[in-house]
Amino acid sequence: MSNNAYAQEYASEHINEYVPNAKLVGKGMFSYYFWDVYTGELFASEGEYADQPPFALRLTYQRDLEGKKIAERSIDEMKKQGDVAANDADKWLSLMESIFPDVSEGDVITGIATKEGTSVFYVNGEKADEISDKTFTKRFFDIWLSDETSEPKFRKKLLGKG
Repeated sequence: MSNNAYAQEYASEHINEYVPNAKLVGKGMFSYYFWDVYTGELFASEGEYADQPPFALRLTYQRDLEGKKIAERSIDEMKKQGDVAANDADKWLSLMESIFPDVSEGDVITGIATKEGTSVFYVNGEKADEISDKTFTKRFFDIWLSDETSEPKFRKKLLGKG
C-alpha cells in the first residue's frame, strides 16, 4: 500500500472516532495560480454539513510546502475573516508552526472539529496535536468553510455544490 493510501485509510479511521457516521460531503482541488496545492475533502455526519462541529477536513498535498508557510498562510486567512487579537494571532501561529510539518506530494493533514469545539490534527495518520480553543477552531475551519472565504469556488466544491 502506498504511503498516501495508508495515510488516507488511517485518516478515515480517525475521522470516524470524532464524527459519527462520517461521510464525504464534497471534494475539490485547491489551486494557486497554475499550481495544484492540495485536494480537500470535507466529512460530516451522514454527509450533511451543518456549519457546526463535528466535521473533518482532509487535505492531501500535491506539492512540497514548508510547514511554517502553511501556518503563516493560515493566520493570514484567519485574519481575513475578521479581527484577530494580536496575542491570539501570535499564540495560534506558534501552535500551528509546531503542528504542521513540511509536506511533500502525497502527505495528508486532517483537521477535525470535535463536537466540543476542539481542533484535532493528524499528519499522515498520526495524531499531531489538539487545540482546545473554540475560537481557534471556528476561525481555522472558516478559512475554507465560511461565506467570507477567499476561495468561494473551492468552498462550493467542499460543500458538494460545485
